[in-house]
Amino acid sequence: MRGLMQDVPLTVDSIFRHAEQHHGDVPIVTNNPGGKVRTTYAEWAMRTRRLGGVLDTLGISADGRVGTFAWNSARHLELYFAAPCTGRVLHTLNVRLFPEQLTYIANHAEDEVVFVDRTVLPLLWPLIDTMTTVRHVVVMDDGGDAEIPDDPRVHDYEALLADAQPVDFGTTDENAAASMCYTSGTTGNPKGVVYSHRSTVLHTMAVVSPNGFGIGVEDVAMPIVPMFHANAWGIAHAAPAAGAAMVFPGAMMQPQALADLIVDEGVTFTAGVPTIFQGALPHLAGRPHRLRKIGCGGSAVPKALSEAYREQVGLPLYQAWGMTETHPVASGGTLSARWADADEATQADRRARQGVPLFGVEARIVEAGTTDPLPWDDTATGELQVRGPWCARDYYSPDAGVELSTEDGWMKTGDVAAMDEAGNIRIADRTKDLIKSGGEWISSVDLENAIMSHPAVAEAAVVAIPHPKWDERPLACVVLKPGEQATEQEILDHITPLVAKWWLPDAVEFIDEVPKTSVGKFSKKDLRTRFAEYPVRS
Repeated sequence: MRGLMQDVPLTVDSIFRHAEQHHGDVPIVTNNPGGKVRTTYAEWAMRTRRLGGVLDTLGISADGRVGTFAWNSARHLELYFAAPCTGRVLHTLNVRLFPEQLTYIANHAEDEVVFVDRTVLPLLWPLIDTMTTVRHVVVMDDGGDAEIPDDPRVHDYEALLADAQPVDFGTTDENAAASMCYTSGTTGNPKGVVYSHRSTVLHTMAVVSPNGFGIGVEDVAMPIVPMFHANAWGIAHAAPAAGAAMVFPGAMMQPQALADLIVDEGVTFTAGVPTIFQGALPHLAGRPHRLRKIGCGGSAVPKALSEAYREQVGLPLYQAWGMTETHPVASGGTLSARWADADEATQADRRARQGVPLFGVEARIVEAGTTDPLPWDDTATGELQVRGPWCARDYYSPDAGVELSTEDGWMKTGDVAAMDEAGNIRIADRTKDLIKSGGEWISSVDLENAIMSHPAVAEAAVVAIPHPKWDERPLACVVLKPGEQATEQEILDHITPLVAKWWLPDAVEFIDEVPKTSVGKFSKKDLRTRFAEYPVRS
């Protein structure tokens, strides 16, 4: 017997129409260098339909890749919907990537057009002749002062929009590509992940759920996480789907500017990587705000940082876990009722976990190189693998030998984790960041959390350094808070009660700043290179 329900395709244009029809008066704010620009979903929707006409005018092919090189803004949100709602594929380019990586990604994706904010035009234009499939460059004037090239390939966004006719949206194939995003390429070439309309809609439903970000019609959502980083963690789709007001930081990503936006615009939900919130904390602490939830992820959230937000801002950081390959949100760290009566230390430990998979995602941990599941006892650690309708099956035209899925259909994450009896995930490390000392594994994440609980420490990253006897030993790279002082011995004394004795770093290096990747994560690869010849201590 078959069900008798309507078979309506899950497509991105359904999100668009919902915002257009039911939430037209809801505001959208963008913070540009020249000041704030305000619009509404109704105005945004009309412009987005005209932008669909622009893509026709430019002759972008039926499933052509539409590149963006831009900050978070209402204009970028127009592109987020105009491209997939006309059958094209949105391709967000990371403005912080190295030039060689940008060229590789644009050529690999076969971008036909790139829409670029004027503030970052100087980063893109010198590379245009190396991007062999790009025929058009459309400049969005966000208040930057970069000179616009006199070149027939270059167009003005607003001029194109003014001359275009609005188009109807009506995609019908839910399995067609909607957007694509490339991993940051810390090993090998960046790898393309292609999201379908169906996966985008299902991920959106999960993100707006209470166990996800819980975004609703009464919210004011501000995605600090870039729209070029894994679809802004789904917020750029979730907020229109929920009818939530939106605030975009644009190019104004300074900690003070972000904190002021949160306070002045009454933001209730925001999300970003730990380094962003580390910088914003002193500018938010003690100020009145309407925040009810702060999403944090991209790398393990230091417990000390989350608790500092609880004490100084009034709410801890909500830790989510995912990756570009999972659209990206796959689990969230909301405390269940069973921990409501636990003491503060226990609750802090629970909040430091990556949480339970959102409904729709399954997770398991396995022995490395096998498909043999390990027990959920919070002790056994193995590779975390996931599956679900918004988890990638394959990469887009990957390099030879790159495999994302196991033989039995689970996605390999590269994370090492443990799970408790309820399936609550605790990330131990990235596979490549584990330290193997004397045949045993040391978690760099656990060491970093212990070090960052020291009151004088702002940031800490732990990497492996070669050792003739133990193979590898941990080196702690520590950034102190402004005006604070600490010695190597003081750091080691602080963490001695917190970790196994043989985990203690062989040395502590005080550095000015932990290098960051293009998406704001700690770049341990750079630290490993920098300290590859570190002298062995007896």
